[in-house]
Amino acid sequence: MSSQPSTGGPGGRPPYRPATVAVTSGRPPHLADNPLNEPLTMASTYVAGGDTEYGRYGNPTWSAFESALGDLEGGRCLAFATGLAAVATILDLVGNGATVVAPRHAYNGSVMQLADLEARGRVKAILVDVTDTDAVVKACEDAALVWLESPTNPALEIADIAGIAAAAHEAGAHVVVDNTFATPLLQQPLDSGADLVVHSATKFIAGHSDVLLGAVVTRDEQLFDVLKKRRDMLGATPGTFEAWLALRGLRTLHVRLERAQSNAQELVRRLGRHPAVAEVRYPGFGAVISVVMAEGALAADLLTHGTALWVHATSLGGVESSFERRRRWKTEPATIPEGLVRLSVGIEDVDDLWSDLAAALDEVTGRPG
Repeated sequence: MSSQPSTGGPGGRPPYRPATVAVTSGRPPHLADNPLNEPLTMASTYVAGGDTEYGRYGNPTWSAFESALGDLEGGRCLAFATGLAAVATILDLVGNGATVVAPRHAYNGSVMQLADLEARGRVKAILVDVTDTDAVVKACEDAALVWLESPTNPALEIADIAGIAAAAHEAGAHVVVDNTFATPLLQQPLDSGADLVVHSATKFIAGHSDVLLGAVVTRDEQLFDVLKKRRDMLGATPGTFEAWLALRGLRTLHVRLERAQSNAQELVRRLGRHPAVAEVRYPGFGAVISVVMAEGALAADLLTHGTALWVHATSLGGVESSFERRRRWKTEPATIPEGLVRLSVGIEDVDDLWSDLAAALDEVTGRPG
């Protein structure tokens, strides 16, 4: 149990600023000889008669991570084995034949899960442009669930979460927001009316490219209980070591994100002036940038194979900078440009990042930028 108060701030958050919450929440009480951090509890079996009983139902190390992320988002958190396990558990709750509204551009795993459910007749999916609020609101009329990303992956589009959530609730639908890109430090969707927030904690939360973990946060006690029962039943539980690593990563989220966002904003300015780049997409916050190469897919592939510092990889949110051409995946929507490269900006020196990137861009154009 955390030694910090669990109420007092907006949405039940501790009465501290987010950076302090990230560092302090989920720690053991300040008692003599207590460890400063929640230790690893490597147990599958517990002595009978308590609240846990068995390792699939709970673990103190999970609970510490859940406390910290829940406090940051302003709700109660459940950790899952992966972000996709969290997505699948939520979608599993949608009734047979019900309608799910989702972005046409979104995390590929979410889109594929939804497509699979629709192909099996489980749900009806309506894919929308989340920047067209009127169209999204109209699609909500018969929906059971409205799934949002803001910014979207990889197009970096922004949704009116509050407006869409209000319309969805009026129509009787629940609202989920994938907050992986923004993190709770830049956006708190529960405050804007979302019922559930989902994270791939693999990304910015853990932040070191060494963890697979997911999370769901809600203020709805009934939803929390239902999701926990489904997690326990499906066995979509996190590993103890993974939860411990994710919590350790979460402690530095504020300093990592501040540096990565500063780097991203400077790179946006420089990328916009390079002739190899036709378009720069950046929502104004966060550490993810998408660029569309002027000469299409071949130029994008040459860029992603032409650097020494930037890493060609499909994930994001780590301390190291990485990038990839998203349409190299056959399941990526055709409305994503062939030459779009998604950049996850890390915490390296920004001039080193730019020198490496600019040299590869110059190679693509055959002249200095």
